[in-house]
Amino acid sequence: MRIGLVELLLAVGWPPGVLLALVIVQLVVAAMWPRASRNAQGRLRFDGCRWPRRMRPLMRLPAESSAVIWPYGTFLQRLGPSVRVALLELGVRRQVPPGQIVIHEGVRESHLVLLEEGLTKVTATLPDGRAALLAMRVGGDLVGEMSALNDRPRSASVTTCGPATYRVIQPDRFKTFLKEHPDAALELAAMVSDRLRWSNRRRIDFTSYPVKIRVARVVAELCRTHGRQIRDGVVIDVRLTQPELASICGAAETSIQKALRELRTEGLVDTDYRRITVRDLPRLRQMGELEVEEG
Repeated sequence: MRIGLVELLLAVGWPPGVLLALVIVQLVVAAMWPRASRNAQGRLRFDGCRWPRRMRPLMRLPAESSAVIWPYGTFLQRLGPSVRVALLELGVRRQVPPGQIVIHEGVRESHLVLLEEGLTKVTATLPDGRAALLAMRVGGDLVGEMSALNDRPRSASVTTCGPATYRVIQPDRFKTFLKEHPDAALELAAMVSDRLRWSNRRRIDFTSYPVKIRVARVVAELCRTHGRQIRDGVVIDVRLTQPELASICGAAETSIQKALRELRTEGLVDTDYRRITVRDLPRLRQMGELEVEEG
């Protein structure tokens, strides 16, 4: 919803005569210098303005564009439009470069991070010092909810894989939000349940399937969650290294290399630097014993 200058000034209570004079000036300028008029309108709307308290709700309306389509399964996608805007308004917006750790494993802190744009990876440190890749999180996902609700140290780190925008939400504000929006509390429980199911599925995969099937299952699921359709396949927009893929599949890097080589030979995938393109998703799902499309 776009709010023009006149509507904003009416909300403040400017006299109609002043508004009429302003409109006349804008029309004259628009007729004589169209480009200058557009620039002037932009300056009149936003440059150096300190908006009165009663106008601030109007200025916050574009917290979320109606054109935004949040990825399936993310927390923002689960919420209704008004609840979604209310949640976005709780946080302080930040923009960070690639490689930024937004949540530190082992640290006792309780704020939540609501991702708006960008890709992040969730990792945990193994006893031998290596980092295990637990999950990927994208715009629309909520992270850090466990420490916010149980006041325990962080169980994993969250690191940006590219430029990212997110909002930091304090736990007391989030708990109040959940009390005021019980539907959001139910969706939070559903989200946590889905993540637990993912974790359990990975444990079953590690014990029940050979490496090649594990790789097929993980790649097929990444197609569902992070895939981008192209003319002759699906590109996975998650830049994974082979050690990271090995971590999430619970296998040695050499075994992952062999599995990917076999999948390439069979015409199911192509691999490039940190990128996987799936050429035949139905056959890949069949190999991974995923008969029913999820989501």
